[in-house]
Amino acid sequence: MKVIKNYLYNVVYQILLLLVPLITVPYISRVLGPELVGINSYTNSWMTFFMLVGQMGIALYGNREVAYHRDDPIDRSRIFWGIELLQGLTILIALGAYLVAVLLFSTTFKQYFLLQSFWIIAAGVDVSWYFMGMENFQRIVFRNMVVKLASVALIFLIVKDHNDLGKYIALLGLSNLVGNLTLWPYLRKEIKWVPISTWHPFKHFYPALLLFIPTITTQVYLVVNRLMLGRMSTQNQLGQFQNTDQITKVVLAVVTASGQVMLPHIANKFSKGDVKGIRESLYNSFDFITALAAPMMFGIMAIAEPFAPWFLGAEFNDAGHLMMIEAPIILFIGWSNVTGTQYLMPINRTREYTISVTIGAVVNILANFLLIAKWGASGAALATDISEFAVTAVQLVYIRTTIRRRRLFASTWKYLLSGLIMFIIVYRLSNVIQMTIANLILEVSLGAVVYIFALFLFRAPVIEQAQELINSRKAKRK
Repeated sequence: MKVIKNYLYNVVYQILLLLVPLITVPYISRVLGPELVGINSYTNSWMTFFMLVGQMGIALYGNREVAYHRDDPIDRSRIFWGIELLQGLTILIALGAYLVAVLLFSTTFKQYFLLQSFWIIAAGVDVSWYFMGMENFQRIVFRNMVVKLASVALIFLIVKDHNDLGKYIALLGLSNLVGNLTLWPYLRKEIKWVPISTWHPFKHFYPALLLFIPTITTQVYLVVNRLMLGRMSTQNQLGQFQNTDQITKVVLAVVTASGQVMLPHIANKFSKGDVKGIRESLYNSFDFITALAAPMMFGIMAIAEPFAPWFLGAEFNDAGHLMMIEAPIILFIGWSNVTGTQYLMPINRTREYTISVTIGAVVNILANFLLIAKWGASGAALATDISEFAVTAVQLVYIRTTIRRRRLFASTWKYLLSGLIMFIIVYRLSNVIQMTIANLILEVSLGAVVYIFALFLFRAPVIEQAQELINSRKAKRK
């Protein structure tokens, strides 16, 4: 039950992190237009590289280390202070390098590049990794919710026309900074003060650095395709792709939220030698993720074409086609989230995880070179699908000696077939009725009913798991 609650909290948290841009996308896309949306995406992409260098693999490493030492408050406190000091130092270096690069080499968009630096500063005070390691997601969610909702209100109040791109960028960065700072008061009851001489921040440098490689290469899928699209195509195409990617990633956040929940959970089991428990958790998680990802993938594909211009505005008519192309990453990333983030990472098989995402990054760059020149934003979306499939395939090869892949995929056909049936019905409906809020709710509701009915028809394992969970809840109440 604790894992399920944390998953639900983390779903809220991950969606919340993306909620500010998503809620404001229909408004911002109309106020700023595709070109200025593309400029924001382009400058944010370059900033992200410097921020990731400053973060190294510290957030992921800190999450895992806190989970390993969760039961010892003194040891846990030493680890926290050491990791946080290291994070502060690396972020300062990254911020300095970013500002020098902007001032010396930027000839266009310099003002926007400088405003993006708030994101780097925010990364230096981010301690969400500690609460994730403690499997305490509730504090992360509710504290940040107020800040995020306030930032949404400010965007609608302040961003009024084409001249307000700078205000928009600053508001997003500052809201992230304030949200991270509001987590610090909770540490007073969690962390004890220990002598500075016991912090030893640099002992964490090398293991965090080992996690930096998979972290930075994973971000290739989020950043490089936008950079290459901005260079090889137009800012309009980049704006189309940016909004498509944002919508897809919000849906994806629901699927991948289990990764951050299961990482500390599996890491804690690994520290106790519970190998059987780890495998059973993996099988159950893979089945659950597939059951969740399949309808979301087919659902986006079914409503994409009428939804995009209705939600984003007439200028973003091409985004519907892009959403259909990019939708398969929901399934591929969902699978690799289980095999990589939930299995390889917490049991300290970092080398295999690193190789898999590095191969994916190389495939992503090569596919972008080949496909963007020919198809623009559509090529970038297709390249993302290909690279994410490559990551999943490599990780499945690596786990073959310890995990039974046949058992992992035993019921996959049931979820995919159920999702396909749902797609056919909802797709035909979406092409008949006009896109409105009421009709969107109708399409989503009908799709959910059809999918769940098909799961019952095919006797999918997730139905049995849900029934067992309900029965256990009833038994506890008695």
